[in-house]
Amino acid sequence: MRRTGTTRRGALTATGALALGAVLTGCGGDDDGAGVKKPAHSGARATSAKAEKALREKAVRDGALLLARYDLVAVAHPAAAAGLEPLRAAVAEHGKALAPPRAKGEPKGDKAPPAPAGPVPAGPKAAVRELAAAERRRADAHTEALLSAGPELARLLASVAAAAAAHAYLLTELAEETAV
Repeated sequence: MRRTGTTRRGALTATGALALGAVLTGCGGDDDGAGVKKPAHSGARATSAKAEKALREKAVRDGALLLARYDLVAVAHPAAAAGLEPLRAAVAEHGKALAPPRAKGEPKGDKAPPAPAGPVPAGPKAAVRELAAAERRRADAHTEALLSAGPELARLLASVAAAAAAHAYLLTELAEETAV
C-alpha cells in the first residue's frame, strides 16, 4: 500500500522550487544604464535615498557575515560542504542584488567582510543547526526592514526573506540527515 500525503522528499522539492523561484525573481539585475526611467515614489512609505542605502548596506553586511559563517562550517565539516554550497551561492547572489547602487565615479567599496563571531560547533549537526538559526534571524531582519523600505527595496527584501526562510528549513532537514 502506497503512503499518501506529504513526504519529506516532496516537501524538500517544493521548498527548493520555492527558494529557486525567490532567488530568480528577487536577485535579478536591475536596469540601471538601460535608459529605463524609474517612477518617482511619494507618500509616507517612500524613504530617502540615504535611509535606503543604510538598509542595503546593513543587509549586505549581514549577508557577508553569513557567507563567512558558511565558509567556516564548510571548512570545519567537509562532509556537510556539498549540501551547503548551493545555499551559500544563493546568499552570495542576495548580497550582490542588495548592494547599494554606486554613483558614477564612486570607488568600489571592496572592504574585507567582517569576521564571524564565535567558533564553529564541533559536531556537524550542531554547526548546520546554527546556520539554520542564522538564516531564520536573517529572514526575520529582512521582514522587519520591509516596514521602512521603499517599494522596490521592499520587494527585494521580501524575496530574500522568503529565500532565507527556505534556507533555514533546508538546513534544519540537512542537520537531521547529517551524521553526528
